[in-house]
Amino acid sequence: MFDSIGQTLDALASQDYVADPALATSLFLSLRMGKALFLEGEPGVGKTEIAKVTARVLTAPLIRLQCYEGLDVNHAVYEWNYARQLLEIQGRRGGEDAAHPSAGVFTEEFLIRRPLLQALDASHERAPVLLIDELDRADEEFESFLLELLSDFQVTIPEIGTLVAVHRPVVFITSNRTREVHDALKRRCVYHWIEYPTAAKELEIVRRKVPGASASLAAQVVAFVQALREQDLFKRPGVAETLDWAEALTHLGAERLDEGVVTASLGLLLKYQDDVELVRGAVARNLVDGALGGSAEPSSGSP
Repeated sequence: MFDSIGQTLDALASQDYVADPALATSLFLSLRMGKALFLEGEPGVGKTEIAKVTARVLTAPLIRLQCYEGLDVNHAVYEWNYARQLLEIQGRRGGEDAAHPSAGVFTEEFLIRRPLLQALDASHERAPVLLIDELDRADEEFESFLLELLSDFQVTIPEIGTLVAVHRPVVFITSNRTREVHDALKRRCVYHWIEYPTAAKELEIVRRKVPGASASLAAQVVAFVQALREQDLFKRPGVAETLDWAEALTHLGAERLDEGVVTASLGLLLKYQDDVELVRGAVARNLVDGALGGSAEPSSGSP
C-alpha cells in the first residue's frame, strides 16, 4: 500500500500512468479504507488502465469481469460443474452410495469459480485486484449481486454457505455512464469522475506511451485532438484514440501534420462516419493550422 498521495502519484508514474492529485487521492483512500474505487468518465480516459497499473504496482493478480447485457450470477459469481456432477453420480450407481447417488456433489470440489468468486479465493498469496469493467452495460438487477461482496467481501452459496475472502481484494468498478448506477452500490465505494486530460497532461501521456513520436509531432497531435473535442461530434476521441493515432502517424513516417495524412487516418480518432464526414475538408484544415500554430482559416466550401 502507499504511504501518501505523493507516493501514490510516483507509483502510478513509474508505470507511465499520468494521474492528477485528485485521482491519486481517491485511489489512496480506497486502498486505505478498503473500499472499491468507482470510476466514471467518457470511454478511453484511462479508467480500466488504472486498475491494470495498480495490479502491476502491487504485484497482485488482476481478475477482470467484463460486464455486458444479460450478465448473471452463473457467469459472474459461480456455477456448478454439472457434467462432472453427472459423471460422479453415474459412477456411484450400484456402489455403496447407490441409495443416495447425488449426496456430496454440491461441494466446492464441483464449483466453477467465476471472477467475483475467484477474487475471494483463499489460494491467493496476497490480495488480488478485481476489475468490474463497464458496470453500466449490465442489467440493473446484477448490481444486487455486488452489494454483499462490496460490503463484507463474501459470497453466499445456498448449497455450501458463505465464503469469505481471506485477503480483501482491491476493487475497481468502471462505468461509461450509459445509465445511472444505483446509490446503494455507490455508497459502498469511493467515487471519482475522470475528465478528459488537459493539453499538458495529454502531451505527457503521449510522450510516455509513444516514445517513437518526435516532440513536435506529439505536440501537434495533442493540439489537434484537444481542438477536435470541441467539435460537435457524436463520439469525442479519448486518450486511447490519441495514443493510437500518434502511434499510427509514426508508422506512416509523418514528421508533422498535414491535411492529407489527417484525412487518411481519421479512422484512428473517430469511430462514426458522420463524425468523419463532419471533420473532413475545411474543419480538418482549420484544426491542422491550429495544431501547427498558424491562423485558422474560416470554414468555407463543402467538407
